[in-house]
Amino acid sequence: QVQLVESGGGLVQAGDSLRLSCAASGRTSRMYRMGWFRQVPGKEREFVASINWRVSTTYYVDSVKGRFTISKDNAKNTVYLQMNSLKPEDTALYYCATGLYDSWDYWGQGTQVTVSS
Repeated sequence: QVQLVESGGGLVQAGDSLRLSCAASGRTSRMYRMGWFRQVPGKEREFVASINWRVSTTYYVDSVKGRFTISKDNAKNTVYLQMNSLKPEDTALYYCATGLYDSWDYWGQGTQVTVSS
């Protein structure tokens, strides 16, 4: 089992920045990748970004490329999502997830990000 706890969400204005953190605990040695997803009411959960835990390869959804950066601190078992130039359409509940290989196996509870115009 891996437990994930997100933090860093909040209410900001358009153009502002936020940094989300996700701390992992438990059987973290099995983690293959970590990622961020987001969801708004009435819509499906959307992939935002991911990072390979060992080789640091990153992936982003097109809508956040150039604005968001995913990074990690292996020693702290923590992944970050630096979000710059936030837009109202970035408003969502942001979830952290980790996968043991080619799946997303564990999820955090989510942290709310609200961007006002």
